Amino acid sequence: MNTPALGPEDAHRVVIVGAGFGGLECALGLKGAPVKITLVDRRNHHLFQPLLYQVATASLATSEIAWPIRHLMSDRPEVTTLFATVSGVDANNKRVLLEDGDTLPYDTLVLATGVRHAYFGHDEWEPFAPGLKTLEDATTLRRRILVAFERAERESDPKKRAAMLTFAIIGAGPTGVELAGTIAELARDTLPPDFRNIDTHRTRVVLIEAGPRVLAGFPDDLSAYAQRSLEEIGVEVVLGQAVTECSADGVVYGGKPLAARTLIWAAGVRASPAAEWLHAPADRAGRLQVMPDLTVPDHPDIFAVGDTVTIADSKGNPVPGIAPAAKQQGRHVAASIKARLRGETPRPFRYSHAGSLAQIGKRRAVIDFGKVKLRGTIAWWIWGIAHIYFLIGLRNRLSVAISWLWALARDQRAARLITQGSSKVGR
Repeated sequence: MNTPALGPEDAHRVVIVGAGFGGLECALGLKGAPVKITLVDRRNHHLFQPLLYQVATASLATSEIAWPIRHLMSDRPEVTTLFATVSGVDANNKRVLLEDGDTLPYDTLVLATGVRHAYFGHDEWEPFAPGLKTLEDATTLRRRILVAFERAERESDPKKRAAMLTFAIIGAGPTGVELAGTIAELARDTLPPDFRNIDTHRTRVVLIEAGPRVLAGFPDDLSAYAQRSLEEIGVEVVLGQAVTECSADGVVYGGKPLAARTLIWAAGVRASPAAEWLHAPADRAGRLQVMPDLTVPDHPDIFAVGDTVTIADSKGNPVPGIAPAAKQQGRHVAASIKARLRGETPRPFRYSHAGSLAQIGKRRAVIDFGKVKLRGTIAWWIWGIAHIYFLIGLRNRLSVAISWLWALARDQRAARLITQGSSKVGR
């Protein structure tokens, strides 16, 4: 087996698995520490996932929300970036196992491996109802959405055309709400002048939620506002109905079939197999149950952050699986590693909730800052400014700002490109 060199033997070896928000923030926080870092990811880019749905709905290009990991670490000679897939952890011998047979020795391991889609025991639904977690997912969904309109333009059968112009989104959390609102506005505001045989205003966007309301993590009044706003822009909101079947013909919920050629899954996630690698305790979604300092039980040399873990905040509520929480955890782990190297005892992790944000449509958003709750246009502007601020690099901030202003002023979306061939599902 080959083992990549990790630097001088006296350097503390930190292996970080995953270059998402938590993993990247940990690597950034370790700058200046006497460590040698290996950053491993199965993709070569860091992704700004909160705007992934805007790639899926043709508002932004992939390059505007993703950056090569090597470029981000190019001025950090103590960081080695590896493009590889981790298959397990040998905790007894302190090694990370790679899929190709190589191993990475570590003194401290940080697991930031994220989540994957969960279909509640129905993995056979995935080909028909893809989720949205990666750039590949986003471009697949963009292709399916745009191809649906293209095929409808050529279809003469009214029933088949109606099914092609029906989009079913399963799950009314932030991702489902944001997708539903944006697809509805794409059909209502952007596409009408482009087609001759179909009226894109007749597009149906159906948002299906098994629970009693949309945006369940938000206060009741903001949830009610979000539902009203969705319905005002033409989204059909179905609540209290669980999906029981997904196929190429459509979806079944509450015993009723809906003919829809484009299904999107936004209903659930499952953590990566990190808990399985370590035979560690996990919750029902597979998230590692970590100690107060974010270490894995019985493994003080292994930290876990982000969507990989479940931990309670100071009020006993689960820390939400959102980007700010992952970034805070990454910074905490970096500080803990530094403290240990100084011979100090790290402090427990304390989560500070900065607020929850969700866009519903153009000039419509909701924000929960705790005591302060905002909705409507002012919330939409704050939502946009906040997301632009957290993008990496001036060029990306300017590019996204221009794309949004253009869409706001002209109802145009510049990334309406169909790539990677045509979708087979939904023919």
